[in-house]
Amino acid sequence: MTPRFLRSPDDQVSAANIRVVLCDDVSAFRALVRYSLEDEDGIEVVGEASDGLEGVRQVEHLQPDVILLDLSMPKCDGLEAIPRMQESSPATQIVALSGFTADRMAEPVIARGAKAYLEKGVDIAEIVATIRDVYAAAA
Repeated sequence: MTPRFLRSPDDQVSAANIRVVLCDDVSAFRALVRYSLEDEDGIEVVGEASDGLEGVRQVEHLQPDVILLDLSMPKCDGLEAIPRMQESSPATQIVALSGFTADRMAEPVIARGAKAYLEKGVDIAEIVATIRDVYAAAA
């Protein structure tokens, strides 16, 4: 699945770490993504949230560069969280990472303000590339 975001081969990410928050209600999934991202140069996981409300608070408090956001979560789903996150941290780039198919959810998620949509199950390399892409585009 190609994310709904295009990158130029000439784009470069700065030497500073890309600060990422993970927001997913499945702790094992968050741990897997966190461990994978920790192996990547230039990416730092600065926070985690297990529901949408906690995710909104984390974004407001930490002002990360990128948030990986699940859509189906308790207390506040991803679609509800996107505008709240944008309001509290306009510079944070939102990447939806969900079990819903892109055919079903990518368009409404992007319309709400997310910069990319990925289906869970994509290779970690695609997640990393998308994080770098949305960060570089915002720089």
